[in-house]
Amino acid sequence: MSRMPERDSLAFPFAIEADGARRCGRADQIRQRIEQVLFTAPGERIYRPAFGFGARRLVFAAPDSLLRETAAQQLSASLAEALRGEVDPATLRVDLHSDEARLIIEIRYRLAAIDRQERQTFVVGEGWHG
Repeated sequence: MSRMPERDSLAFPFAIEADGARRCGRADQIRQRIEQVLFTAPGERIYRPAFGFGARRLVFAAPDSLLRETAAQQLSASLAEALRGEVDPATLRVDLHSDEARLIIEIRYRLAAIDRQERQTFVVGEGWHG
């Protein structure tokens, strides 16, 4: 099986630096796309009202296992859509944990084109006052 090489992509958020548009590698671009899904609230983008997960809304939610499981399924579906073609959907795993003031989100996946396992952890609520 032939794998695609690592490629350079435009970074998010878009910025112009001295030598042109800021760029990043494939793995960094995927992490940036995950962050966009996590921190964009549904309805926030006018032309894509279903885009996003809105992780901040769950920081102070009751630590109910059914709510956590439902949220994990919603996040998995949102990520599968946003990362289509980049991440093998069969390898996408989302775990949500919470304590009194933080939501911990662990996301595991395999980058399909370069056959590399990735694991990302995001902590929502730590140092955030919004």
